[in-house]
Amino acid sequence: METPRDPEFLPHDGPLREDVRRLGALVGQMLAEQEGQDFFDQVEHVRTAAIGRRRSGQGVEVLGTLLTGLPAGQAEALARAFATYFQAVNTAERVHRIRRRRDYQREGGAPQPESLAAVLGQLKAQGVSLDELMALLARVDIEPVFTAHPTEAVRRSLLEKEQEIIRALVDEFDPTRTPQERRDDDARILMALSAGWQTAEASPVRPSVQDEFDHVGFYLAQPIYRVLPSLYEAMDQALAEAYDNQAPVPRLLRFATWVGGDMDGNPNVGADTIEASLGAQRTHVLERYIQDIGALARLLSQTDSRVEVDGKLARRLEAYREKFPAAAAAIRPRHANMPYRSFLTLVQARLQATLHGDGEAYPSPQAFVEDIDLVEHSLLGHGGAHAGAYAVQRVLWRARTFGFHLARLDVRQDSSVHDEALSALLDDSGFAGYDAGKRTLLLRPYASGERSFVAGEGDEAARSLKAVFATLAQARGRYGVDATGLYIISMARSAADVLAVLALARLGGMLEDGGVPLDVAPLFETIDDLAAGPDTLRALLADPVYRAHLARRGDRQWVMLGYSDSGKDGGTVASRWSLQRAQVELMEVAQEAGIVVSFFHGRGGSASRGGSRITNALMSSPRGSVAGVLRVTEQGEVIHRKYGVRALAVRNLEQTVGAVLLASLRPRDAEPREATWRAVMADVSARSRTAYRQFVETPRFVDYFRAATPIDVIEHMTLGSRPSRRRSMKGVQDLRAIPWVFAWTQCRAVLTGWYGLGAGLEAVASEQGEEALKQMAADWPFFRSMLADVEMVLAKADLDIAEAFSKLSGDLHDTFFGMIRSEFERTLLWVLKLRGAPGLLHDEPRLAVSIRLRNPYVDPMSVLQVDLLRRWREAGSKEDDLLGALVACVNGVSQGLQNTG
Repeated sequence: METPRDPEFLPHDGPLREDVRRLGALVGQMLAEQEGQDFFDQVEHVRTAAIGRRRSGQGVEVLGTLLTGLPAGQAEALARAFATYFQAVNTAERVHRIRRRRDYQREGGAPQPESLAAVLGQLKAQGVSLDELMALLARVDIEPVFTAHPTEAVRRSLLEKEQEIIRALVDEFDPTRTPQERRDDDARILMALSAGWQTAEASPVRPSVQDEFDHVGFYLAQPIYRVLPSLYEAMDQALAEAYDNQAPVPRLLRFATWVGGDMDGNPNVGADTIEASLGAQRTHVLERYIQDIGALARLLSQTDSRVEVDGKLARRLEAYREKFPAAAAAIRPRHANMPYRSFLTLVQARLQATLHGDGEAYPSPQAFVEDIDLVEHSLLGHGGAHAGAYAVQRVLWRARTFGFHLARLDVRQDSSVHDEALSALLDDSGFAGYDAGKRTLLLRPYASGERSFVAGEGDEAARSLKAVFATLAQARGRYGVDATGLYIISMARSAADVLAVLALARLGGMLEDGGVPLDVAPLFETIDDLAAGPDTLRALLADPVYRAHLARRGDRQWVMLGYSDSGKDGGTVASRWSLQRAQVELMEVAQEAGIVVSFFHGRGGSASRGGSRITNALMSSPRGSVAGVLRVTEQGEVIHRKYGVRALAVRNLEQTVGAVLLASLRPRDAEPREATWRAVMADVSARSRTAYRQFVETPRFVDYFRAATPIDVIEHMTLGSRPSRRRSMKGVQDLRAIPWVFAWTQCRAVLTGWYGLGAGLEAVASEQGEEALKQMAADWPFFRSMLADVEMVLAKADLDIAEAFSKLSGDLHDTFFGMIRSEFERTLLWVLKLRGAPGLLHDEPRLAVSIRLRNPYVDPMSVLQVDLLRRWREAGSKEDDLLGALVACVNGVSQGLQNTG
């Protein structure tokens, strides 16, 4: 008798259960066809044992007996098989989210939680007037920033196959579908699964910057581009329902990317990749506009014998006939009496000229928008509100959002690289070693333009940076002023680090009206840097040269907050508290100086890198820190999860906009106990950081980390164009945060998301009692959200599997693993106690079911990975079949656990 694939579902998840069963059966059929019945039987035997192990509480040895010593090819096939099974689970869950959204919309009762309809209804109930709401909407600026950190970089060909499976499942929502149509759907799914099985998950070649752009560009130019108008339509509908308002909605969001501009630690990025990325983005979006305008031309077939058009549009049409005679001559004679079609055909010709850089190109995106505005205005004035204006409005939303650049390109570089270039330009080898005050005095005349560099341009760093700023300057003219985003300084610790960027920008000729047209954002990314951030900003704002620059930039200072490195530096608890306090203190400094500070949140997908549900994250942030502005990184598997499916992309964008509105208009009420809670939290944070640092500073910790996690496999993988570590690894500080989190997740300890919390809570409770902690858990959103995120991480951890990995470290296992298990149990005890729960995820049943669905497929891959890792290392860690099997395990586990980096 077959062990069921769906041991536990929620009462209303019947359709999800059916999709999981259906996809599971089709995966099984595919495996039997592709690899043989014996292989499929082996997969089923291991899967059944994994379910039994979970139910009975047995150790991992029961799986080890089935998975130890397998030939590399067979091990790789098994890993891929289990990965395919829970990819099916992932897909079924995504489709079920679409189904639940449609159910809410169809039933017509209460709106779906966190939808724009629900948020605007809540705001109105809380006393927000239409004027107050519209005033905020005029200031809203939401900007997801896509970065090239692909811990789960799925090949585009596999993404397209996944979308085919989703389409087939969504088609099944139609209750009138015939048995033959259902069989056809199964055939479509089986074809996608089989073709996917015959496709390698990743290229053996490390991706170039161009490959990374192609990956991110897929999401920007495909699902996001397509669904963007749906967000505004949802806002229009929500405004009409809640406020009976028909006023136009301003632009609420835009997008940015780091791909091609993130130079920090990546020698493959520079002026050439900046230009290539901007050019490719321009091509992407212009090609989409050309398609859209062609579709509009076919739609708007109105003839001048039936309707009039605005005189302004008619005059523009005649002007375009003269400007584009070849395109005008190509209009069919029988279409000559169709003014909209004729005009849009010539607009399409002008877009073609823009794409190819011809003389009659649009001078700016605004000129293109003005043309489409003419069409919309004419339609609305001549009976066309329901004869095409809807389709025109969708094009307008895209044009106003994406311009001719698709996404703003940020640039980032480490402050030490700037210092290296400046040492050469100043002909002063001691420059980098001077204190901040002396460096500021030296740089001030160069940052203001009073002096120019005359030496040192033979230095490679100086030449490279000069070229970068020259390229940025040219890009503003070629692609529009919105094409370039922030310039971010990693490891920024003084006003001198920011003045350095202004001085180098002038060197590269990046000047407009005597000033540098660039927003410079210091990145505070360690615990100490976050603590010193307010003083750094105060010194920066006191500098007359920089203050004049900021005035030209509208008196808005951007600060980037590093969630990743601060977590690696001090542990998740100290990181979160340091980030919370830094925002409060930076806002106080800004208020004193009479400027506005806006925060750029460098979050990752995992809880240990700042990943959290958007509404919880914003509602628990300091009051006033949102104020209608949200800029946040989207990284790795998060991009795929949020934006890979169009219906879910709309849902995610609605949740994001709704959360910004709530946090800006009605943040949480003032809490008189919060002063006491902040003092308690500071103590918890300090104790937690001490425990964490004691762990990572224990002698031979780096040796243990390299032995007890698959970090060496991750370093061999072709995950991205950037090296996985900054330099030879002498300590945790030398490893990039993403591989650090990735490695601990792979071994299933996931300690980056919880280590130190239990020690901090226990120490504070023993000295101050538990009452304040219980109050904080119940009534303080910041603390409650942190506990909820840690609880989720604890639920995904498996200490028995982590112990199997740990034993690979030999004698070091006894030194370190006892510390890990002890802190895990301590943290688990305190999280459950403070949340008042009998077990993990008691109040999150859907997440609990999701994890339980995956465990039978993730666990065998982890056990297999332990055996393969031991054998691969014993054989000399070569580029061989064992490594290929290990990579399959790593890819599979990362997809199963989802928020890995």
